[in-house]
This record gives sequence, C-alpha cells and structure tokens, in this order.
Amino acid sequence: MADKKGIRKTRTLPGSEASKLIQKDRLYMTKSHVRIYPLVVDRGKGTWLWDVDGNRFLDFTAGIAVCSTGHSHPAVVRAIRDQASRFLHMCGMDFYYPVQVELTEKLTQITPGRFSKRVLLCNSGAEAVEAAIKLCRYQTRRTQAIAFYGAFHGRTMGSLSLTASKALQRRYFSPLLPGVTHVPYADCLRCRYNLSYPQCDFACVNFIEEVVFKKTAPPEDVAAIFVEPIQGEGGYIVPPDGFHSRLKKLAEKYGILFVADEIQSGMGRTGKMFAIQHWNIAPDVVTIAKGVASGLPLGATVARSVLMEWEGGAHGSTFGGNPLSCAAALETISLLEKGLIQNAEKMGNFLMESLKEIETRHSSIGWIRGKGLMIGIEVLKTPGSKDADPEKRDWLVNRCFEKGLLVLPCGESALRFSPPLVVTKKEAEFALEVFDEALTDLEQRKQPGSDRPGK
Repeated sequence: MADKKGIRKTRTLPGSEASKLIQKDRLYMTKSHVRIYPLVVDRGKGTWLWDVDGNRFLDFTAGIAVCSTGHSHPAVVRAIRDQASRFLHMCGMDFYYPVQVELTEKLTQITPGRFSKRVLLCNSGAEAVEAAIKLCRYQTRRTQAIAFYGAFHGRTMGSLSLTASKALQRRYFSPLLPGVTHVPYADCLRCRYNLSYPQCDFACVNFIEEVVFKKTAPPEDVAAIFVEPIQGEGGYIVPPDGFHSRLKKLAEKYGILFVADEIQSGMGRTGKMFAIQHWNIAPDVVTIAKGVASGLPLGATVARSVLMEWEGGAHGSTFGGNPLSCAAALETISLLEKGLIQNAEKMGNFLMESLKEIETRHSSIGWIRGKGLMIGIEVLKTPGSKDADPEKRDWLVNRCFEKGLLVLPCGESALRFSPPLVVTKKEAEFALEVFDEALTDLEQRKQPGSDRPGK
C-alpha cells in the first residue's frame, strides 16, 4: 500500500489560504482561463507539489506535460542561475550568444531525419505552429492546409485555425485563417467511417486524396499537412501502425510538406525523444515546446535547411530563444539523454500494465491507450459502449485531486496520466492506488470532500 501520511493538512480543499487567493484571482484574472480544480501551488519538488495550505499532491499533469524533468530539478535550476548571473536577455534575432547557438545545434541533432536542418526559436507551442504555417506558405507559395478533427495546435489566430478540439475554442473568433480543411484522425476506437483496422485500408487517409483533393482543396494549393503523432487534447489518441507512413507518402506524392506537432508528445514523453520516431518518419517540419525547457517558456520550429532559406526579417521573435530558456533546454535535453527517456518507457509500461489490471475490476473504464508516460484513460457511460461520459470523467478527476493525485481531462471523456519523466515506481504505485480508490468511489458515488485530513 502506498503511504498517504501527510497528504492532507486541511479538512477541505481548498484550504483557507488557497480560498483567499482564489477569491482575489476571480477579481483580477481573465475569465477565459479554465480552472480544473482549486489548486493553489506554493512549491514543487520532483513529482510532488504543495499548496499554500501545506497539502501535498502527486503531480501526474507535469503542467500539461511541460515539467519534463520534474519540478525545480536541481541541475536545471543551476543552469538557469548560472545563465542569469551572466545576462538575462539580448534579442536573439539581432545578436548572437553561445547558449542559443548550442541549443539550435542540439535540436537539429535530436530531431528525426538525417538531413541538414535549421531552427527558429520562439516562446510557446502556438508560436512554433504559427512559424510553421508561415514557413510552409512562404516556401511552397501555396495557401491551404490539412489538419485533423480533435487536433489542438494552439489558440492564436493561425494555430487556432488548425485546432479542432472543442467548438468553444473557436466560437466568436471567425473568420479564422482561410484554406484549412479538417479531416477525421485515425481514431480506431471511434472510427468516423465505421470501419475496422486494418481492413479499412486507412480510409481516413484515402478520404483526403479521394474526396478533399477532388472536391474542396486541390493538392497543388495545399502547403502542408499538420498532424500530432499522438493527439493530445483530442484524447491521447494513438493512431494505428502505418497511418503516419501512409500520410507521409500522400504528402510526398503531391509535394505537400509534412508537419509533425510534437509540442505535447515530444521531448521523451513517449519513450522516444519524439513520438513520430515510433513510426520511423522524418517530418519536413517539427514543432516543439512544452517539455523542452522544464517549465521555462520556449518553442522551436525545426525544418529542413532548404525550407529555412527565407529572407532576413521574414519572421522572428523578440523574446524567442531567451538565454535562460535556452540554458534550461540544454540541461533538460542532457537529462533526457542520460536516462529519463528510458525511465519514461519503463514507467509507462508499468503504468499501462497496472491500469489494464485495474480496468478488469472497474466497469467505468472503457479504453486505456498511450505510449510511455503519455497515457489516456477513457471513461464511458456503460460497459462495452462507445458513449462518452464527460460528467463522470470530471467527477473522477476531482476525486483524485481530493485524494492527493493531480490528473487532467482530455478528449470527449478521457483523463490523462502525464507525470514528470522522473517518476519512480513507488510514486506510480501511489498514483495507481489513489486512482483505483477514486474509481471505487465513483461507482459508489461517494461525494468529493468527504475525506478527512491525513495525520
């Protein structure tokens, strides 16, 4: 049994100090932010977080897959401090500095593809996608793009045009970037064509050529196909083997660029540096962010060198490639290469096997899917159905919070396990025990808030 001693310090969540800050937040913070549960963070270490009232939580969100090396990894903190003592900012568009040069070189080495590459640094995933959109348009002189239902590529106007995760993310913002056509992703559990893999012969890819290219988006007008190797916000959907290779062949046939959005699935999370490497695909463009700098803001667009031959001033960023973020990224990549990627694979296998055992005892669980430490767990209305149950899923997410485990929702009715890559087996066992108990509570409909503080 996992040790729960000291998890709860307050009778209710949020505690008094957290409640005060939440009330102030409601006065001054935009209402566009979604707060999943009332967590007010005071400090973190490794996979653990403490709130302002002293309650302790095992973090299986990693800040939406951002804190890849855990919270405040000492080596990352040291790299940031060392760089901060030198200088904090010098616009990387206009000047040079060693840590930025070192990082761009490293990114060309670790991204898939044995060809020369160049890097554009920015501040976030959305910015990396915006740069990729502009780059693909610039080089192909084409104006259209293909993206997928369920995709999340960001919320800026260009990246939002590719996003098709939730209607509310797009509501009232039209017109968006013209020329984007969305098609169904390779979600074999909820196939939009009511077919079965592999007999389907990738109808989801064939549809692009047989319908989209003939009816609405001539291939000679399509600059790029934007795809998440594993869909993130769409529900941690893992496509079947062969999907990405078929998609890449289609793109090559028509001179269309293949853009892999690795913002959530990259940086070791799936047991490889980048998720697309599970299928041996070398994209023309890769977008990177989230886990690349262990919590500091950094994004990157990495592309074939020939594509990055655009004139000076065509695109850039004042803060992109900030020296502190670059230092954090270099240390992060070093830690990934020294064992954290292997740990992601090992702990991911352990969690998957254990979750499948839990699934046999709980009818609320429909499907478990993922690679490495990118695991999605689908919650269904009735056993054996495909009916999503977001209300039940949200109840379960909040119940885990009450018990000291932080998880997040994704997709129609899934929740995700995406802990820092430093997670240990003991911590994974704690998460599994809490999740198992929360499922029992769900099935008994024990109300959140009934727990008493740990001693």
